[in-house]
Amino acid sequence: MIDENVQARLDFMGIGETERATLATISPMIASMIGDGLDHFCSKARATPQTAAFFRDEAHMAKAKAAQDSHWMRIASGTFDSGFYSSVRRIGSVHARIGLEPRWYVGGYALVLEKLLNGVAQRCSPWRRLLSWFRIPSASAASVAIVKAALLDLELSIAVYFEQSQTERDQAIAKLGSALQSLADGDLVTDLHGLPTSFAALEGSFNQSLSSVREMINGVSRSTDGIRAGSDEIAQASEDLARRTESNAASLEETSAALAQIDGRLRATAASSTKTVTRADQAIATVGDGRTTAEEAVQAMTRVSDSAKGIDSVIEGLDKIAFQTRVLAMNAAVEAGRAGDAGRGFAVVADLVSALAMRAEEEAKRARDQLTLTQADIVTAVQAVQKVDGALANISSDVGEVHALLGTMSDDATVQSSAISQITAAIGAMDQATQQNAAMVEETSAAARTLINEVTSLARQTGMFTIESGIARATAVETSTPRAHGPPTATPAPAYRSPVAALPVDTSTRAMTPAGDDDWNAF
Repeated sequence: MIDENVQARLDFMGIGETERATLATISPMIASMIGDGLDHFCSKARATPQTAAFFRDEAHMAKAKAAQDSHWMRIASGTFDSGFYSSVRRIGSVHARIGLEPRWYVGGYALVLEKLLNGVAQRCSPWRRLLSWFRIPSASAASVAIVKAALLDLELSIAVYFEQSQTERDQAIAKLGSALQSLADGDLVTDLHGLPTSFAALEGSFNQSLSSVREMINGVSRSTDGIRAGSDEIAQASEDLARRTESNAASLEETSAALAQIDGRLRATAASSTKTVTRADQAIATVGDGRTTAEEAVQAMTRVSDSAKGIDSVIEGLDKIAFQTRVLAMNAAVEAGRAGDAGRGFAVVADLVSALAMRAEEEAKRARDQLTLTQADIVTAVQAVQKVDGALANISSDVGEVHALLGTMSDDATVQSSAISQITAAIGAMDQATQQNAAMVEETSAAARTLINEVTSLARQTGMFTIESGIARATAVETSTPRAHGPPTATPAPAYRSPVAALPVDTSTRAMTPAGDDDWNAF
């Protein structure tokens, strides 16, 4: 009884009773020709690496050839019953399981059909039909029947192949979807297992990617812990540095103010020193004038002393005159005494002259005594003036030294004032730089705190992943309150078109796959 799945195809392909009867009529021909066709295919299969890889040895190929011969005779019978359909489904399933691509199956049919159609053309020629009294069908009818039957078998087998492949794809997609859902739920432990053989490359790639992601998340978690610890240290150090920088800035500001005061005082000292130097110059000039005056006084007193010596000579002359006058008075008195009364008046005059001479001597003595005192006073005054001159000379020398010292002090004060001005400017620049550094340190501290928050958020997110068997990656959060994470929201997946079906299948891994007795019925 024809299977309903086969019947629908028979109806569409136009394989009716006539075509089935034609197949039954030429089945002996097919039996005699199928061996050559299968030999032709086997020679091609041996020479082609992709197909040769499916055979273990010549015995395996001979067994496959025998199975193919039996299947072709089932096709040639034209019965297309349930046994035929079961055989075709088994062939398609085997093709899908061992990874035999349809190109080789279709190619094998082309090689077999080449021999069959050439043989039919010879055996069903018009003159052979004539000799058989037209009991054999025409070459065209026989060829059409063979081609339709072969295409029916080929289509059923390929349909099963695609059905089986689709089933495997559906299974692979389901398992892959489950694995991806686990991955979306943060499970990085569960690998992808149990995919069909044709998806082994996908399974390996997924598991390798999962392992890489697991290692990456684990590395990110470790790095996050390290970064957070480093960020805490940076933030703490930045805050300490900010406090020290602020203290340094305040100290620099106070130092700058103190230096400004010192600079002002040094400038005032330099100005006072300059004024003092000027006054010292004036004092030196005054002392010089005093010494000149003292020298003039000494010279004047020397002249007075010399004049006094002249007066002493005059007084000495006066003494001599007074002495001579008294001598004359005495002589006159003697002569008056000799004259008696006549000379009495002259005696009176002589007495008066003698008294005047004595008085002149007394006055001369007094003048000499006074002159002696005056000369002594002049000598004392000259000595005093000379002492004053020496003192003024010493004062002039001392004032000169003071003048030099004050000049040096003024120059030093000016240099110190200039140096302190430079130091003040440098400290001002340092103060400004320190304030800028303080601002930068505050920004660094704020950035470090922001980095800590970001790293904490990253650690919280990586903590959602399970990277060890049954153990979630739990990351301690110290700087902020953990955010609540709800379960991941399931998003409806779009209609899936697997790209895996387009991937090339590595047949080398299946070359020596053990096969059952019917594995090569496909040929």
